[in-house]
Amino acid sequence: MKECMLEVSNLYKNYGNVAAVKDLSFSVSKGEVFGFLGPNGAGKTTTMKIITGFLPMSQGRVKVAGMDIMEQDLKSRKKIGYLPETTPLYTDMFVEEYLTFIAKLRGLRGENLKKRIKKMLEVCGLEEMRKRPVGYLSKGYRQRTGLAQAMIHEPELLILDEPMSGLDPNQIVEIRQLIKEIGKEKAVVYCSHILSEVAATCNRVLIINDGETAAVGSPDEVAAKTQERISYEVTLKTTDKNIEEKFKQIQQIQEVTILAQSDGEKTELKIETNSSQEIGEDIFDVAVKNNWKITMLTHKKVTLEDVFSKLTKKDVK
Repeated sequence: MKECMLEVSNLYKNYGNVAAVKDLSFSVSKGEVFGFLGPNGAGKTTTMKIITGFLPMSQGRVKVAGMDIMEQDLKSRKKIGYLPETTPLYTDMFVEEYLTFIAKLRGLRGENLKKRIKKMLEVCGLEEMRKRPVGYLSKGYRQRTGLAQAMIHEPELLILDEPMSGLDPNQIVEIRQLIKEIGKEKAVVYCSHILSEVAATCNRVLIINDGETAAVGSPDEVAAKTQERISYEVTLKTTDKNIEEKFKQIQQIQEVTILAQSDGEKTELKIETNSSQEIGEDIFDVAVKNNWKITMLTHKKVTLEDVFSKLTKKDVK
């Protein structure tokens, strides 16, 4: 069983009569990249600030590496690395100078300090930028520098708030791979609005809405739990005029739409069901029974974007 590095239990945070976080509970283990998602105002930033010690909680309990953050405040903070959405950089410092400054604030000295600086420059791909002023760095290299400062003291828990913000596609791929590598040895909490990146990077996700848990699990598990019906796209080598009727003999099929037909050779269909039950085999059986050759059968999966929209959408009155 993997070591639990972050445990949040029955967390509440009130601002006067407004409850920003309500009975929130989750845990993150070592070797896990955990996606923390929610719309603006859902309570994500408030939760992160409580975990990192910037805000007091109203009720509940938070443990970092087994230490209660209220009872062992300073010790627990030493276990945390934090990259906020607005990267905290001194733009007039050189990259290596800035990392040295942060390392000394974290208590590193002597040979250990030199080793950590060298290691972070290598891990974050900053070796060629070490003597460049932070203010002259691209957005991607600024994010790398921010990530390096968050990891300089070898934290066991790394909290990243919108680490892909403002990056170009190539930079996103590089930072994603870096986060996945870090996540093999550390516990990583990854807050982001780029849901495709969360799905590609995280082992598990938590979606919160109005300060409460809306869903938790792997991206596929969360999608499966919220999927109400499945749709398929099918291409057949036939122009049978009774295709719709024959497919509708399958009980779960709600609608069959002909998308295209070409020169008496093939028909492209969209099949929509009324349940989350897989019917791929049933579609195949109908085709075989009618001597139709299937050249394509694809199942449209629910994406994390679909799930997020469904779980966090508010009714318009």
